[in-house]
Amino acid sequence: MTDIPVITAEELKAKLEKGEELLLVDVREDEEVEMGIIPQAKHIKMGDIPESLDQFEKDKEYIFICRSGRRSENVCAYLQDQGYKVRNMVGGMLDWEGEVK
Repeated sequence: MTDIPVITAEELKAKLEKGEELLLVDVREDEEVEMGIIPQAKHIKMGDIPESLDQFEKDKEYIFICRSGRRSENVCAYLQDQGYKVRNMVGGMLDWEGEVK
């Protein structure tokens, strides 16, 4: 199994503050997202990822986010096996200190 590239919440926040265009996907459940989501993130529940592959392009990198980083890591492993460029936000929203909506 290939290692999954990671990004910390702090690194992600710095990139967003610099205005970098990043493709963020939050894979938490609806009730979790209601508590706050990174404004730039798109919400696709983990269980909906397999039937949502048409929303991803293989030449772009996507950063996946969940509560602690575990579910997003699983999603990254799945998508990486499918040939997508992925990065996991380690620590998840528990480590996020930036803006939420």
